[in-house]
Amino acid sequence: MPITPAPHPEYPEEKEATKRERLTIEGRVQGVGFRPFVYRLARELGLAGHVQNTPAGVVIEIEGALSLLETFKQALQERKPPQACIMRLDNEPLTADGNPGFTIRPSETHNDPDSDRDNNTGAETTALMQPDLAVCIDCLREMNDPADRRYRYPFINCSHCGPRFSIITALPYDRPSTTMAEFAMCHNCRAEYNNPEDRRHHAQPIACPNCGPQLELRNGKGETDARRDDALKQAAQAVRDGRVLALKGLGGFHLICDARNADAVAKLRRRKHRPVKPFAVIYSSLQAAESDCLVMPEEKSLLNSAEAPIVLLRKNKMPSLAHEVAPGNPYLGVMLPYTPLHHLLMFELGFPVVATSGNRANEPVCIDEEEAVETLKGIADLFLVHDRPISGRCDDSIVRIMAGRETVLRRARGYAPLPVIVSHPFSTPVLALGGHFKNTVALAVGDRVFLSPHIGNLDTPEAWAAHREAADLLCRLYKAEPENIIHDLHPDYRSTQMAVERGGNVIAVQHHHAHALACMAENRVKPPCLAVTWDGTGYGTDSSVWGGEFLALKPGGFERVLHFLPFPLPGGDAAVLDPKRAALGMLYTLEGDRAFSRDIGLPDEDGWLMKAALTKDINCPWSSSVGRIFDAVAALTGICTENGFEGQAAMALEFVADPDVTEVYEFEIKANVIDWRPMLRHILQDIESGVPPDVVSAKYHATLTAIIVAAAKLVGEKTVLLTGGCFQNALLLESAVDALEQAGFRACTHQQVPPNDGGLALGQIMAMADVL
Repeated sequence: MPITPAPHPEYPEEKEATKRERLTIEGRVQGVGFRPFVYRLARELGLAGHVQNTPAGVVIEIEGALSLLETFKQALQERKPPQACIMRLDNEPLTADGNPGFTIRPSETHNDPDSDRDNNTGAETTALMQPDLAVCIDCLREMNDPADRRYRYPFINCSHCGPRFSIITALPYDRPSTTMAEFAMCHNCRAEYNNPEDRRHHAQPIACPNCGPQLELRNGKGETDARRDDALKQAAQAVRDGRVLALKGLGGFHLICDARNADAVAKLRRRKHRPVKPFAVIYSSLQAAESDCLVMPEEKSLLNSAEAPIVLLRKNKMPSLAHEVAPGNPYLGVMLPYTPLHHLLMFELGFPVVATSGNRANEPVCIDEEEAVETLKGIADLFLVHDRPISGRCDDSIVRIMAGRETVLRRARGYAPLPVIVSHPFSTPVLALGGHFKNTVALAVGDRVFLSPHIGNLDTPEAWAAHREAADLLCRLYKAEPENIIHDLHPDYRSTQMAVERGGNVIAVQHHHAHALACMAENRVKPPCLAVTWDGTGYGTDSSVWGGEFLALKPGGFERVLHFLPFPLPGGDAAVLDPKRAALGMLYTLEGDRAFSRDIGLPDEDGWLMKAALTKDINCPWSSSVGRIFDAVAALTGICTENGFEGQAAMALEFVADPDVTEVYEFEIKANVIDWRPMLRHILQDIESGVPPDVVSAKYHATLTAIIVAAAKLVGEKTVLLTGGCFQNALLLESAVDALEQAGFRACTHQQVPPNDGGLALGQIMAMADVL
């Protein structure tokens, strides 16, 4: 609706003085149609000046009557494009020059000789890299219109949607600084690109069938079998026939097969060496997903959002999918098509498909077709690829609604690399290299911490290379040469070794302290506060394995005020995959040699070896880990005796818990130690008495909640942070939040960054806030 400014209330005939201002706008304002919006708004109001992209954001010089300038600034907030977000708007008065008209100026870069910014420090580069956005309704309508020149074109996009981070090579975000630079626009695309009234004005990935990227279908040998629409149709037929398709998407490859076909899913599991970990599924529509899953309103919004993450949904009792998609799991990771290519494929198929990351175990997702043919050989039967290069590797994000809010469990496409705004601005750039598992890296520039997309576990040379690429990309885009490199305290983590290799001032931050600071930063709270940091493994300041910690945060550091009673883990890291080892370690701490007479499912040979290891204290690191206690309880109840993937036992324990049971096991707090032995003793009694596992699990979860509240009362801090991988458990998180709030505490949880190790890099950055 056009804006009609009201006349001056006192002097309607008086002509207002002309003013000029420079507005510097920071936030999500590049690559979302913001400059065309500003242009149209200024012309609508009859204002003069110009708008320009710069390394710091969008700069507007605007001239006109004061009342119109105020109307303009108000409309910037109220009418901005749907994906735009204004985080900061600074204005500076200028001298009016009287020149008429409003223009969009070419973007300013660090190489601009007229720029007054310092090209050496990178401190002025604060513009946001935009995440990739799901295809918009307008583009889908055009793609499905036989009369449109982009009919069935799998790379249709506009200013409101499409690739962003995955194609960017430099800031500010303009076509020459993307991988689309090699595609010369045709006459029609050029006209749209240059027309400020067009939806595709300065849409940097703009393309059409005449000038843009094209599809190609390759067989298992990498040979081309079909091109363009024929490639798509033949790929769809292959999926119908039960074959595994590798599809090149926005930020990497998917491995796709028919989610209804048990043989096809089992084949993909065998080839990928992924025996039980759940697969994500793409449904063609929300209605199709609702036929297999219970979808709450908040989950619907996420599925239909521009971020379009994988959302964890509870299954219906009789889903149409093969059991092998998510065996033994009441939840399903669901996403809707988010690129034109995925929409076209799903339209051809009309049934749900498995869509899992296109990689081998412990390797990053493939982004190049030649790499994919080699890496995924023997996994995929054929490859649907295209010739638009991917510069930024980016997997799918995973989100779960917990405690009434979205919690990002894997932060990647749609979210990364948007920053977390922090209250402490850094005078120089700081780089954090994260941990070893679920790795991400982070770069602090001013008051913004930019987090890379999820990289994964750093177990292979390919993962190390991806880690290095992610750090280098952030530094290159923001012209940053950080002298301070932050890493985890664990000396054997590959990220620690890579920090040393990068040189500079290398600083270690304790694992759980980083978890706590990440939660504190995104909730914008300040110390003092209490952090409940529970996970599977973290290197402690005493060189033992921590994971059941209560940290009192204070300016400049923390105090470990409470922790769970440590117990030995026979075999060390082997206990992560074998919950029975954690169970034996806890039993040995409780009962001594009597523990060896219990039958907990260990083979005789393993039992004798672990008995020798425990009694002689050989390769039995001591741990306070709540993650390992979850494993032990799952093993003792028979709910899960092997971890086929990280966290499987803990998930099984959560899913089986009886929601109507609230009884709490006994526990003790002595000095600064949470003694779990009374709880374990009662768990054993319940098991021996035939109490069902779902009841034992519910009582165990209730006990953990009671421990959190008791510890909070003992420490006395009113703000309590809940962080670490254990708080991916919705039952634990929600019960703890409710109990803390009922007891008068403020409970803070994660939302923007994962509670797991994917959030460590943010916390590592924040540890430097009181040091630098």
